[in-house]
Amino acid sequence: MEPDRWLGIELRHLAALEAVSRTGSFGRAAEALGYTQSAISQQVAMLERLVGEKLVERPGGPRAVSLTEAGGLLLRHAEAITARLAAAHADVTALKAGHAGALDVGIYQSVGARILPALMRRFIGEWPGVDLNLVEVNSDSEPEVVARIEGGDLDLAFWIMPLPEGPLAGVELLEDEYVLVVPSDSDLASRPSARLDALGDTPLIGNQRCRTTLVAEDALRLHGLDPHMSFRSDDNGTVQNLVAAGLGVALVPLLAVAPEDDRIRVLPLDPPIPPRRIALAWHRDRHRSPAARAFAEIAADVCGELRRPVIAA
Repeated sequence: MEPDRWLGIELRHLAALEAVSRTGSFGRAAEALGYTQSAISQQVAMLERLVGEKLVERPGGPRAVSLTEAGGLLLRHAEAITARLAAAHADVTALKAGHAGALDVGIYQSVGARILPALMRRFIGEWPGVDLNLVEVNSDSEPEVVARIEGGDLDLAFWIMPLPEGPLAGVELLEDEYVLVVPSDSDLASRPSARLDALGDTPLIGNQRCRTTLVAEDALRLHGLDPHMSFRSDDNGTVQNLVAAGLGVALVPLLAVAPEDDRIRVLPLDPPIPPRRIALAWHRDRHRSPAARAFAEIAADVCGELRRPVIAA
């Protein structure tokens, strides 16, 4: 039987194809990779022979080269292959480092403000040899976060459940219940709890793109209300300051609130709406270092201590 030609494909062949696609030129691809132009041409030609398909359109003259349909399809697979190679490098580095090395964790705003201070104190105290790197991510940009975990840029990431279908595994840490934040001098502040159907035309303040605001708006619609968003901001502090200034109320998860602010009152909802479920996620097929496992365990302990009923104060 004829040997499988595809087993002869090397990473340098795929790197040459990516560079040609990105630069639109064999010459510029050669400059980007540090090869001669003839070497890039040979690598792409060898890749075409191994695949058995034309991968690059070569119009000649000053016109840019481009990938054929087969070339574009192969490039998409090549990007996944190089991402897994980067993840493998990160895993081997973590395995070699053992109890030292780096740990890259994706975080978002409310986790950073309420969970991380206690979590970091405990983790750094117990794992002083680990270089803990915190990377801010958009909690609503799932594909980007998944790609960074797959590529090895992140070892762990805080996540809002449910986990998507695919390579992620995780542990649920905390149910973050929704509350109504009102000005402390408002009529609503004297109530023990907040009924959504009693809000009427009260102006609402929420986030721009955050999934939590969409959940809150859907809950209001279920109670027959048409949400009137008077202001939007993706900064939790700004949302709270606008409420404190009397410009509206905010229906948000409890972790997004700084409850020590005496300008506002935090009211539980009656009846409650389903809470935001916070988890810590990782790649199910990648090596998890002892430090990564310990971080998850400490995060679960810290979040367990945060579980408490909402009390209007």
